[in-house]
Amino acid sequence: MASPLNHISAISLFVEDVAAAKAFYLDVFGVPVVYEDAVSAALKFDQLIVNLLHTRSAPEIISPGMVAQRDAGSRFQISIWVPDVDAVCAYLQQRGVTVLAGPINRPWGMRTANFVDPAGHSWEVAQQLDS
Repeated sequence: MASPLNHISAISLFVEDVAAAKAFYLDVFGVPVVYEDAVSAALKFDQLIVNLLHTRSAPEIISPGMVAQRDAGSRFQISIWVPDVDAVCAYLQQRGVTVLAGPINRPWGMRTANFVDPAGHSWEVAQQLDS
C-alpha cells in the first residue's frame, strides 16, 4: 500500500494581519480565495491550500506548541518552480514586491530569487538551469 502521507494538502501560515496578507496573495499570485472568515483566508494554489490564519487563532491548532513571533526569523521557505526567474522577478517588482536575493545561479542547477510576504514568510521562485 502506498503511503497516505506522500503529498501536502494544505499549509497554514500564521499572520498578524489577515486582510493585508490576503491582499498580497491575491495581487502577487492571483489565486482564488476558497474560504474566508473573521480570522482566516484560504487560497488555492493548484492542488494546495494556503491558509492565512491570524496568530491569535493559531494556538488552537498547534497546542501545546507555541506560535513564534514574526521577528524570530524564517523557519521555512516555500518554493515555486517557474520557467523564467528573471521574468517573474520583473513581475514581482511591478507589483511592489522587494526581491531580497537573486536572481542567482545555484550550484545545484537552479536559478533562484526570494522575497517575503507581509507576515515575513519566505518565498522562492526557481527555474531549472540547462545542464
